[in-house]
Amino acid sequence: MPHLPFFLDEMTIADIPEVMRIERRVFSAMWTSGIYRRELTANPWSHYYVLRPSRPSLPSILAYGGVWQMDNSAHIPTIATHPDYQGRRLGSYLLLHLLLKGDALGCTEATLEVRASNYPAQRLYLRHGFEVAGIRYHYYNDNGEDALIMTRPLLNSEALRAELAVLEADLRPRWQRYLASPSA
Repeated sequence: MPHLPFFLDEMTIADIPEVMRIERRVFSAMWTSGIYRRELTANPWSHYYVLRPSRPSLPSILAYGGVWQMDNSAHIPTIATHPDYQGRRLGSYLLLHLLLKGDALGCTEATLEVRASNYPAQRLYLRHGFEVAGIRYHYYNDNGEDALIMTRPLLNSEALRAELAVLEADLRPRWQRYLASPSA
């Protein structure tokens, strides 16, 4: 089977400008480059990754995200896909790798917050075993929108690897078709 046209890599300081370009297009309440710099250099519990293309015709970063180790919980503080490549299962691929990292760190569950109005992200999280656990009222400072607290109550590397294998089997032909005809 052909390889995927992207791969997981650790985020570096040099990635911050491109991450910020994506951030500006994806989020209304953005993190700053200083926050990312601090996360990469001063937060010993954070782990950030990017999806890099293996083909020069694609943007230098296709998606990015992070996971914090918070006791037994893997907290996903941010995850985003380049807006021109949303809907191509990159978020699923990255999310599963973040959950695998959480499991490798000894976390037994995962948590995150998502805007109450962000239905595509909620569907992504539900598809990968997250459940709505509560609400943080007026959580987002740009407009006072509520956040749903979502949890995946059980991280298990065998189950996560099986989920990832199924996803990769789906992604190979999907990306092969896309790269052959990007308008498809």
